[in-house]
Order: sequence, then structure tokens, then C-alpha cells
Amino acid sequence: MSATPQPSPPGPNSSEPNSKQPSVLVVGVAVLDFVFAMPELPTRAAKYRAKQAEIVGGGCAANAAVAIARLGGRALLGARLGQDPVGDLIVNDLIADGVNTDLVQRHANARSSFSSVFVDDQGERQIVNYRDTSLSDATDWINTSPKIQAILVDTRWGAGAIAALRLAKQRGVPGIVDAEAPMDTAVLCEATHVAFSRDGLLSYAPAEDLETALQLASQTLPGAWLCVTDGAAGVTVLNGGHLSQVPSFQVPVRDTLGAGDVWHGAFALALAEGQTEDQAVRFSNAAAAIKCTMFGGRKGSPDRAALETFLKETQR
Repeated sequence: MSATPQPSPPGPNSSEPNSKQPSVLVVGVAVLDFVFAMPELPTRAAKYRAKQAEIVGGGCAANAAVAIARLGGRALLGARLGQDPVGDLIVNDLIADGVNTDLVQRHANARSSFSSVFVDDQGERQIVNYRDTSLSDATDWINTSPKIQAILVDTRWGAGAIAALRLAKQRGVPGIVDAEAPMDTAVLCEATHVAFSRDGLLSYAPAEDLETALQLASQTLPGAWLCVTDGAAGVTVLNGGHLSQVPSFQVPVRDTLGAGDVWHGAFALALAEGQTEDQAVRFSNAAAAIKCTMFGGRKGSPDRAALETFLKETQR
């Protein structure tokens, strides 16, 4: 059993928010990634040599929080870590990227999460992750979040996701789920916006095509805005019973690690800024596309200037 969790010490990014800077609370997992570039993904028990390697922060929620901060939002991360050297690396990396870590809970006698990630020449990735199951399930600290304009959760910690989405309802702000398998219907039912990955949607609502799967999902999630992200195939949206397709941006792909997380962070920030869902999807598609052009997981997450330049150039 872990000891009573303690919040991370205030960092240089824990000052009062700029009134013009929208704040987004992100609740979920934070990880340390060991990323290796390989000609192809390993398939047998043998020794391999990487062409390139990076040690970088990762995890759905943490990557999304970094994306939000780099794109000009105020990102507050709620996550659970061990009181260990891996946790120190994760927190210090987040603070360096401008993420507020005041709500990161550090647990004594527990281990922080870390992953080995292999990325092949096509940019596809294979992940082996370790996560300590002894971390406390206490969620009362989530309600101590300061004023926010949106809340984003991943599906890696159900109790925390539900508490955060209920807080979004109480405060009247968008509650967004990064819906990857495995997922709990109880989490999805609390959301105003559910953004599935392809595998996440088909595991939740098995069907022969994504459009049918979205229609099936909508039967159990009435009133929620739904979409499914499908990499280079773009994003399919179901809104008020109407299906639409938003194409992806075609770029040379070096590394897809973290692209979905960047997409969700950008989407949450766009809604917090007051963009429409259609505008937010295009904004997010651009952020994810730029990320895919650089090796090293969230190292490729763009800043606002790079994103706005990219969008202007693609309109020519």
C-alpha cells in the first residue's frame, strides 16, 4: 500500500494564470519513454542495435499537457507517480516544458511508469509499458484544480477520469476523453466529447467500418460529440447524428509515437479557446501531422508559431 500521496513541490510554472491564456486540466498517466529507432520492429528473441535513441517523457495525459503548453495554453497535469528517480525525471521534464505539476501526486514506496518503445522506418511503434498497480485511487485532490476552460482525461485511470469529468460538468466546461482500449463505459458516459482511436472505437463498438461503429457507440453515449482518429486516413466525426470526414495532412512520417496524444491536447486547447469542433479537429490534425515528422515521441510536438505557419502554408 502506498503512503499518503503528496503533491509535487511548486515549480516555476505554478504562478497565477494569464487571463488571456486558457487553462486545461489533463488527468491520466505520465511515463518516461526509452525510444529506439529500428529498421523494423523486433519479432524474435535476439539482440538488436538501435539506429537512434531518445529518453523522453511520455504517457497519454503528459504528452497532451506538453502539447497544450507548447501551443500557448496553460496546462495543469493531474497524475500519479512514485517518489523515485524516474518520477523526478518525469516531473522535471514537464516543468521544463511549462506544464503546471502542482496536482501531480507522488507516492512513497511506489514506482513511476516507464516504457521501452521501438519505432520502425515507417514510423510505426511498438510499446512495452510498466505501471505500478499500488498507486492510490484517491481522487479528492482533483477538485482542488483552479479555474479551467476544459478538462481532458485518458482511459488509463478510471476513477480519476470519472472524477475529472464530473468536475467538468460542475464547472460547465468541455469534458473530453482520449478513448483508447481498454476503456470503461462509465468514463465515456461522463464526457461531453469522446475522441476514439481506431482500435479504441472498434473494441468498444465492433463493426465492419468506422462510420457504423460510431453510430453504434452513439447509442450508448447519447448527446456526446464523437469522433474517431485514424492516422493518415483522417478523422470521422459524428455530431447530432451527422457524419463528416476531416482529412489528415499528408507529411513524411518519421515517428507516430505520441501523435494521438498531441492531437487530443490540441483539441482540448482549441475547445478551451472557443473554437468550434470542426475548427478544433483541423487544428489538431495539423499538430499531430507536424509531430509525426520528427523522431523522439513528444519531442516533435509543435509550438504555436510552427502550427500557424503550417496551417497557412497548407492553405496556399
